[in-house]
Amino acid sequence: MSGIVPKLVLFSLVGCACFAQPKKVKSESDLPRFTYPVKGNVADLLRPDSPAFNDFAAKVRADLESVLNNYQIEDKSTKRELLDAQLSFEELDGRNEQGLRTIEEIRSLEEKPDAKLMADLTDKAILEARLDSKASSGAPYQAAFARRFAAAVNALPWNVVQDRVKELKGRYEILSEPFIAGRLASGVQPMVDKSQAVDNETAWQLLNVRRAALYTIPLKGRATEALEAYVVAHAVVKPDIWEARDVTLSASDKLTPVLIGIWDSGVDVSNFPQQLYSDPMPGWHDPHGLAFDDQGGHSKSLLLPIPETELKAYAPFLPTLKGMQDQARGVDTPEASAFRQKAASMPPDQSRALFDRLKLYDPYIHGTHVAGISVRGNPAARLVVFRFNDQLPDLTFAPTTAWAQRLAADFREIGEYCRTHHVRVVNMSWGDQPSEFETWLSKTGQGKDAADRKKQALELFEIWRAAIADAIKSAPGTLFICAAGNSNSNPGFDQDVPPSLHLPNLIAVGAVNQAGDETSFTSYGSTVVVDADGYNVESYVPGGTKLKLSGTSMASPGVTNLAAKLFAVDPNLTPQQVISLIKDGATATEDGRRHLIDEKRSMELLKNHSHV
Repeated sequence: MSGIVPKLVLFSLVGCACFAQPKKVKSESDLPRFTYPVKGNVADLLRPDSPAFNDFAAKVRADLESVLNNYQIEDKSTKRELLDAQLSFEELDGRNEQGLRTIEEIRSLEEKPDAKLMADLTDKAILEARLDSKASSGAPYQAAFARRFAAAVNALPWNVVQDRVKELKGRYEILSEPFIAGRLASGVQPMVDKSQAVDNETAWQLLNVRRAALYTIPLKGRATEALEAYVVAHAVVKPDIWEARDVTLSASDKLTPVLIGIWDSGVDVSNFPQQLYSDPMPGWHDPHGLAFDDQGGHSKSLLLPIPETELKAYAPFLPTLKGMQDQARGVDTPEASAFRQKAASMPPDQSRALFDRLKLYDPYIHGTHVAGISVRGNPAARLVVFRFNDQLPDLTFAPTTAWAQRLAADFREIGEYCRTHHVRVVNMSWGDQPSEFETWLSKTGQGKDAADRKKQALELFEIWRAAIADAIKSAPGTLFICAAGNSNSNPGFDQDVPPSLHLPNLIAVGAVNQAGDETSFTSYGSTVVVDADGYNVESYVPGGTKLKLSGTSMASPGVTNLAAKLFAVDPNLTPQQVISLIKDGATATEDGRRHLIDEKRSMELLKNHSHV
């Protein structure tokens, strides 16, 4: 999100003039909530002649201005989001000069070097082209855009922006109205169908999508040409730093078996036959771990169950998934090329089916991919699975207090298992915040209004947050390692759990690329103490295929891997000592923003007894 310096509202009281003080915002939950009626097909709001858009936009505009004027928001990510919604209105209204000023303000709030240079790059060229050509369509306007955009791209320093440029190119190569419509149908339409309304964050996203449909799509060919030329001219890939830092252990290292918990959406344990812990007295659960179904009940399945029809379609879908992943990162592979061709002719219903399938397969493959990263190079690793489904807004039933309490009991059971079975390290590549519970309530048609949903969500979230914190605290001998999040924001402000928690046996991990550069998506904050490779990381997925995925979900198990190796070499280490070895072994970047793990340095510190 984003924002501007709040305006002071003048009013009179008993004959004297006073200034109303803007409300200070300490967390995302301090911001007000709004809902906007939307009926029928949400994609209709994208049409240039949409009769419903003006009324919708008028309400959104009024509420957006009230937040900007009446709330003091210091969180830069939140300010950026608000300002981006403001930019949508300025672009839609033709307020070109004001829009350019807003873009400069957004860039001043960016915290990553590449984002400071590239935020709203296309929109800036669009606004400049309008001013240059004194038009918003036609050949002179398009020529002005091509000139402005190419000049802006060619002035960028390749060593700083290469990943973000490739990602932008990848998005534009598949951008189309049917593709957008399908994504909205999958992600937003369920909310409209159940509640006949959308919340304010969704409304801001719809504004952004409308401006992309009206102004970006007609120019995407010219933009893609400039990006392609820039990439070809600077086809230098930064070297991979991670191989030189990795450690591979062997039986000759006199290792002690170390239990690694994968607290995730499930694991295909058949991929790791030599690296599993088997509980000699499992009780109700599988010998290799605990599994809980969506309702919080006990389950015997360590891998998230999916319908039989989708299970049959899973293996044939993997090339498409790889193509989507490669395309999103601007990596040119045969699979990416095939996906581009498919996306070019994909109607909205097929696009929706694609995104619906992704929502199903993502949690199915996630935990297995994480597990593979966690155990590589460590013959002493023994996996323990803790399965639950974290895709809360996509669950089809409405959340209740009873449901939250059942899950809280499940989490306590996980913590107790870690303590009694001496699980040394647990990876948690997930996170949840109050806004997710609000979205879930909206998608299931719950709550009288936005304020009521916010209240319900906070009540549910507090049960959730306390249970996760209690589970971690109940196992003081276990080190918990979590992902920072992929929203390019501060998990502390967002109240994202677990990465916002401050606990002595918990650390959060940010994601960098193969060269150690910060990714565009990684979140950051006071709890994010180290960074690891989270960009195109290869690991197993169910069935034994290997796939490259990106996210802080892939960075966190990189640190889990290091922690497990340290415990395997010295089982007497405490979580706090391992944290010190990881942090002290990491190398800080010049800007001080990143602390890149180094397995060799941390292991050397251990051998030299340089830990406390």
